[in-house]
Amino acid sequence: MDIESKLPPNLLEFSKHLPSLVWNFMIAIVAILVGLLIKFIVTRLFKFYAKKEESYSFFKSVVVNLGKAITYFIPLFLLNLFIPLMRLDKVYITPLDKTIEILLTISFAGILVRSVRILEDYIYHTYDLNKADNLVERKVRTQIQFIRKFLVVVIIFVTIAIILLSFESMRKIGTGLLTGVGIGGIIVGFAAQTSLGNLLAGFQIAFTQPIRIDDVLVVEGEWGRVEEITLTYVVLNIWDKRRLILPINYFISKPFQNWTRTSSEILGTVFLYVDYTIPLDVIREEFVRLINLTPLWDKKVQVVQVTDTKENNIEVRVLMSARNSSEAFDLRCYIRENLVTFIQQNYPGSLPKIRNEVNNLEKFIQPKVNS
Repeated sequence: MDIESKLPPNLLEFSKHLPSLVWNFMIAIVAILVGLLIKFIVTRLFKFYAKKEESYSFFKSVVVNLGKAITYFIPLFLLNLFIPLMRLDKVYITPLDKTIEILLTISFAGILVRSVRILEDYIYHTYDLNKADNLVERKVRTQIQFIRKFLVVVIIFVTIAIILLSFESMRKIGTGLLTGVGIGGIIVGFAAQTSLGNLLAGFQIAFTQPIRIDDVLVVEGEWGRVEEITLTYVVLNIWDKRRLILPINYFISKPFQNWTRTSSEILGTVFLYVDYTIPLDVIREEFVRLINLTPLWDKKVQVVQVTDTKENNIEVRVLMSARNSSEAFDLRCYIRENLVTFIQQNYPGSLPKIRNEVNNLEKFIQPKVNS
């Protein structure tokens, strides 16, 4: 390769005194070292600005997500620039150019993938889930999580396509596959049917949002929160720390309960089965006293009603409201335990009982005969 026009006279004279192998090795080492130095300076600057932020920092997110990606990209980029300075025959320069081109494409794709993660971090910080009513946050997070995964898949496929199309032979094969119609295409179509169905279901869930991240669901008789939504399945975090994994198209084709579809607020109920002799006004007063003592109540709904009468007892429904389903469960347990204790201690005779009334006892009592 002609490098006379690319080097200063002094450096050109110096290069002529070195074997080609040594000179080429020096050029490669210099390119890599300069690239690592630039990477070191850039990351240090980002870390300096990141220290000024206590919690989330855009610069910190850049350092964490792009640190490794630019470690490979910058040296490769500089090596690509320095290749014309090497003394190489055309027979060697072509495969070297092709190798570095492929590596640059892969490393740049890595930067794009990690950049999507930086955007996700920023949106996660802006829409924080740690609040009582987080409906908007759950909407946005569900969409951004699906979009991130979809973009990553697209970047990977485009990267693979660019690499394959850079080879003439691969380009011909790709053209043949795109234009070919036959039994192979039909087989692939049937094989991909389920995957495409899941992908379309994922799009539908991301934008129509029958479920969202952190939604409370009852599915297959299990209560839990949506922990993860991928392109093909949904992970439900069950209350006892088990994980229920369902295909994503399940939520398009089958019924399920969503307790946080429009709001995290929910009503909780407690049923008491007591005797007809229970003084209901006293129960109401005790319920009002108890519910005002706990921060679990959102101060919106508090009702005590007799909802049914049975042969041996009455059904008393205690209705209350809470900010979310977790607090509603704890509130119900608190009210149930304390009302049962109150009845036990103050009105034990009003607990459920079975009556047996016997009349005319004289008929059944035999008189004693004096001997």
